[in-house]
Amino acid sequence: MPLLDLWKTSPDQLRSKHVQQIIGFAGDGKLLDESTASEEFRELLMHVPSVVLSQYADQCLRNSFSDSGLALQDVVNEVGRRLGFAVENGRYRGTAAHIGFDGLWRFSGGHALIIEVKTTDAYRIRLEKIVEYRRGLINAGAAAEDASSLLIVVGRQDTGDLEAQIRGSRHAWDVRLISVDALLRLMELKEAVEDPVIIRRIHDILVPREFTRLDEIFDILFSTAEDIKQEEEMPEEVEEEGTAERKPKFTPVAFHDACVERIEGHLKQPLLKRSRASFSTADGSLAVICMVSKEHTTNNQTYYWFAFHTHQKEFLESAQEAYVALGCGSAKLTLLIPFRDFASWLGGMNVTERDDRLYWHVTVYREAESFSLHRRSGEPQIDVIPFLLAPTAPVTTD
Repeated sequence: MPLLDLWKTSPDQLRSKHVQQIIGFAGDGKLLDESTASEEFRELLMHVPSVVLSQYADQCLRNSFSDSGLALQDVVNEVGRRLGFAVENGRYRGTAAHIGFDGLWRFSGGHALIIEVKTTDAYRIRLEKIVEYRRGLINAGAAAEDASSLLIVVGRQDTGDLEAQIRGSRHAWDVRLISVDALLRLMELKEAVEDPVIIRRIHDILVPREFTRLDEIFDILFSTAEDIKQEEEMPEEVEEEGTAERKPKFTPVAFHDACVERIEGHLKQPLLKRSRASFSTADGSLAVICMVSKEHTTNNQTYYWFAFHTHQKEFLESAQEAYVALGCGSAKLTLLIPFRDFASWLGGMNVTERDDRLYWHVTVYREAESFSLHRRSGEPQIDVIPFLLAPTAPVTTD
């Protein structure tokens, strides 16, 4: 049975296996260029959660085995996909007829990263050979001289010798170096934020540049904090509606993953996390924006407030099947609304437009067992109870 079928039918069984055992189940159990084992392993990597990718990377580095370097190469390329790059897997072994790069990651703007993966920096890297890969791709028209660079991904964090080797070469301005651990942290960061500007900044730090001035790195740190803060805060005009006194901003909530677990069971489709609120199938054909809110009360009315952003709308528009999920106070009260319905309601919603972003106000009121979406004054309320993923018992909160 192909690896992906095993994962779909018995995911818990595979989760407990070492990556070496996983590869042993694929094809003839050997990672070779254009082999069934390689195809099955790479297909599996495209469907597992990011935490499993991190687990496999750690196993490749801590417990070396015959194909550990090749497996790590595949895992690193999948991390590139999770970071949002268009990724072309390279070859395990170069030949006279094939350029031996490990991976080719493309930015949406056209820049290309030629990837070289090393499990250790214990031996000096033949930098000229990696540079030849880039030159070969440029000559083949697969990369541009002024829009390409090299990224060396190394298993160890202690890379002082390799850094010195790169600095001392004439190719220093074309090469960047990152540890596997740092790359995995970038993936985690990308999945924790929602603002596409921050994601572009994460991409940009992988491109060679002079960092005497550290503004760009700090921009990522501060932007990340601001992105999380924006989701946590309601605009004052919504928060104080119908009340005479100012109420404090609500405390952070984060139960997206719990909501998505329920949605996966309902749709019978595994979903991968693309950002804090964006989820999709491996091929992107099905997409979900999952937003969550704490329960609020004003004038003895219970309601939930969400912000729906333009980039989230574009994300859903790119999928064949798409949904907006609203977690109301907890995962137990999750609304799953087909995007075609949700999109038709946007015209009647309040909108906040600022220099850096635009979002629609999504406000759901709850009374007893009814849920209704409120829009601008004069617009009809929408009964959303048909979209509630709930048990057959009467709706209750914790």
